[in-house]
Amino acid sequence: MAPLPRVAHASEPGGARGSGYPSRVARIYTKTGDDGTTGLLYGGRLSKADPATEAYGTTDEAVAALGLARALAGDTALKEEILALQRELFVVGADLATNPKQRSKLQPSVSLVTADMVKRLEARIDELVTEHPLRNEFVVPGANPVSAALDVARSVVRRAERRVVELRDSGAEVNEDALRYLNRLSDLLFVMARVAAGESEPRSRGK
Repeated sequence: MAPLPRVAHASEPGGARGSGYPSRVARIYTKTGDDGTTGLLYGGRLSKADPATEAYGTTDEAVAALGLARALAGDTALKEEILALQRELFVVGADLATNPKQRSKLQPSVSLVTADMVKRLEARIDELVTEHPLRNEFVVPGANPVSAALDVARSVVRRAERRVVELRDSGAEVNEDALRYLNRLSDLLFVMARVAAGESEPRSRGK
């Protein structure tokens, strides 16, 4: 995920005066990426085509996809659970977007994915499957807007996982807990989608 935009002060070149921006208002555009690079957490830049950029960029897509699911959800508890998952994906994004030489600065569960985060997902999956046993067959997503959005988010998380594997295979340092987290999150979203769909999902094969 891209770092927060820097605040341009009125006294600085390109600051608020003469630009139409009030003092201390963050600029959306910085022009620093016009050369095809993007900034890393704790400094440094790399190509926007780098496997790391693709990995944390796809994680950002997953956050957005979950935002759609949350917007569609009518149940307050479900909204809160999705929001919590979005926030944890920001931890994944920070973990992936950090300058490799500065990883010692990462904070567990804030900017560094931990084993406990993975275990919490596993416990939630087990809880939901116990309450809502899954069918032993393939289903076609799209029973209702919420379940469909959760399935879209699940597929984006799966893609993020593949991008992190590609990043690791390229020789980059990757936190294995971040990779495990994405794997378990996609499983959790699959289960959540089935719960949201209820009994109305069509099977992959007609009778």
